[in-house]
Amino acid sequence: MPAKIMVVDDEISIRRLLRNTLERAGYTVVEAIDGRGAIACAAAEHPAAILLDLGLPDRDGLGLIPVLRQRGDVVILVVSARDATDEKVAALDLGADDYVTKPFDTDELLARLRVALRHQGASETVAKIVRKGDLTIDLDRRLVSRGAAELHLTRKEHEVLTILARHANRVVTHDRIMAAAWGGDEDARIEYLRIVVRNLRQKLEAPDPVGSLIANELGVGYRLRVDG
Repeated sequence: MPAKIMVVDDEISIRRLLRNTLERAGYTVVEAIDGRGAIACAAAEHPAAILLDLGLPDRDGLGLIPVLRQRGDVVILVVSARDATDEKVAALDLGADDYVTKPFDTDELLARLRVALRHQGASETVAKIVRKGDLTIDLDRRLVSRGAAELHLTRKEHEVLTILARHANRVVTHDRIMAAAWGGDEDARIEYLRIVVRNLRQKLEAPDPVGSLIANELGVGYRLRVDG
């Protein structure tokens, strides 16, 4: 059965573009034009993923994210013209899986959707092993290796890498990473996070170019890129 995708947008031209794009890619598409319709459609159709605009006529889409998240393990991909960093951070912190800014490239949007759906389909009970090339991150055993050689990470490097790997290919905000790695430590600052990420890049990415594995989403957070 093809995955069912719900498009939530009040602009008919965007809905038409997304429907055509998704159906050509083999998905089944349902639509809603406002927040109330989105909640009703999600309850009735049980989509695997929701492409959500934030500028809806009856409510702000940001407030809709946690409501839709309660409907189960659904992928929420924000597709919005709002490009401010604080909007992106808010959407991700509220539970969105990814954020694509309008105007968007349809191939990139489909790629982001595929990655999110694959992540959704992975069983949480299966041992978490993330790979890219000869790099292996074994989350259950807290082991990181390149080929046969184990890489030695500090505790903070492990904590930061773990949350990035658990959300591989998705943006994880600075605040979320710092909460996982530093907890409630009020002395923790984003400069410390940048140092840890820099050290991780040096340890993990050689001989690849710096930046190829841990991508910086400017002002928002980091993304561990293991696909493509």
